Amino acid sequence: MTSEAEPQPLLTARPTLSQEQVTHLEFIQAVITRLGNNSFLVKGWCLTLAAGLLAFAAEGSRVSVAVTAFVPLVAFWLLDGYFLWQERLFRALYDRVRTPGGGGVEPFAMDPRPHAAGVRWWNATRSVTLALFYGGIGVAHLAVLIAVLLA
Repeated sequence: MTSEAEPQPLLTARPTLSQEQVTHLEFIQAVITRLGNNSFLVKGWCLTLAAGLLAFAAEGSRVSVAVTAFVPLVAFWLLDGYFLWQERLFRALYDRVRTPGGGGVEPFAMDPRPHAAGVRWWNATRSVTLALFYGGIGVAHLAVLIAVLLA
């Protein structure tokens, strides 16, 4: 009776991370989490302020309020873009640190900029998610402004 040898699964040796690297990754992840939370809060504040200003502008047919409402919208959009940019930089740092040997990153270094070529603030600000969120609010601003002008 001949028995075929069952193929052995390929075992790939996974490099292990040192405890120092794991702790470093936890620090970086904590920063990424904070940046994501800041972005969430900025969106909430923007939506609240926009709703209040637009309601006030529409109620009294105040063109000046409707026009001025664009200022915080743009400011929040740029601030949220900054948080997203920073988050992308820290994700790039995370990717470097998680490689065997820490990717040449000094232990516990938290400056992500030298490790993230090609990550630009302006590109983060123009991301699809931010453009849809703030663009939608911008369209609402425009609709209220037009309604106030026509009233």
